[in-house]
Amino acid sequence: METFTDVLLVTANVGSLFDNVGEIQNGWLQELYKTIHKCKPQFVALHFQEVGGKDYMVNMSQAESFFWNIESSTEMKDFDRVCVYVDNEFQAEDSFTALGSMYFIHKTLKDIYQYDFNVKEFKVVVGQNKYVGSLDRVATVEKEKFPKNFWPDFKWSRKGFMRTRWIIHNQGLDLVNVHLFHDASNLVACNSSPSVYSANRKNALRYVVNRISDNRYTAMPFFLFGDFNFRLDTLSLVQHLSTEADVQTVKKDSTNEVEKIICEEKNNDHQVLLHIEEKLFSYLHQALFRKDNGQALWKYDKEVATFHDVIKEEEIRFPPSYPYSEDYTQPTQYMNTRCPAWCDRILMSHAAHDCIHRSKDADEKCVVYNTMGPNVCMGDHKPVFLFFSLKTDNH
Repeated sequence: METFTDVLLVTANVGSLFDNVGEIQNGWLQELYKTIHKCKPQFVALHFQEVGGKDYMVNMSQAESFFWNIESSTEMKDFDRVCVYVDNEFQAEDSFTALGSMYFIHKTLKDIYQYDFNVKEFKVVVGQNKYVGSLDRVATVEKEKFPKNFWPDFKWSRKGFMRTRWIIHNQGLDLVNVHLFHDASNLVACNSSPSVYSANRKNALRYVVNRISDNRYTAMPFFLFGDFNFRLDTLSLVQHLSTEADVQTVKKDSTNEVEKIICEEKNNDHQVLLHIEEKLFSYLHQALFRKDNGQALWKYDKEVATFHDVIKEEEIRFPPSYPYSEDYTQPTQYMNTRCPAWCDRILMSHAAHDCIHRSKDADEKCVVYNTMGPNVCMGDHKPVFLFFSLKTDNH
């Protein structure tokens, strides 16, 4: 007999929560609980990136209390089994990823098993299971930092992935927390289409997909959710935005290197339409990124398209998830640091896509893909969630 289990997947880059605590963190938690209350899931998976923030050596203990806040909150009291994995061992430079994953199982949900990668078998989940540290010896999680030779021209960073494997009512699933390489310079991102950063992310994501589908373990339907750092095709976008403008490239005297790109409107007193520097992306008509959820820009969101052979995604109906202002009085404004983009995503294998129950009734919204806290400051990334009913078999 086919049964359905309500599942909520959430991905959140929480780096700025630790760099500016207080107001933002409280608002963030309230929005999470609101979403859980509204969706009433039986299984919740939270994937966090940048645990501890940029200043992780100072903030890591605070990050731990953030996790325990969620776990011990009255809002989560009906979830009687919890699995927590926090990679906070920043001294271990070869393996530190700053990834954290939390899984909550509701008391009404029976038959939940988790995979032990050492003995290669599933074991029933009971009680509270918390693992904080390097995670290297934890049998129920597989964690990997991307190899150093991935980006020989760039600084080696904390990027990587972490996988757990589950059976919910006879339905097996891989849940993979992912953090891919970012755009270090807006100017470099403008140099080519696709950009060098986009090519790096493509290699890294292909690596993850290959690792979770290789023959070490039986392949299973998978959900990949995290901060993919996918960006709009910046060169094409800038060409589009500056069609009616005078474009001026300013170079450094000493090296002839491009220092800034300035696009001025041809009329209108030569008002600056777009100003780009390494860490500045200031566009006069920022509302374009929010209008109709940024629909006019979807055609520049190309990075996931190269994976359509193995990956699907629900239709995006929310504005770019990054980079929001960290000023809690401006929760819908973007910062002028990067071109807004859909960095935070929930992707799935074709097999996982087939496991999602879709109602024949047009009025019933049984799959929701959206951002959390659209009108509340959540830090520089808006968390993204996917709520659905998982088709399971309870024989």
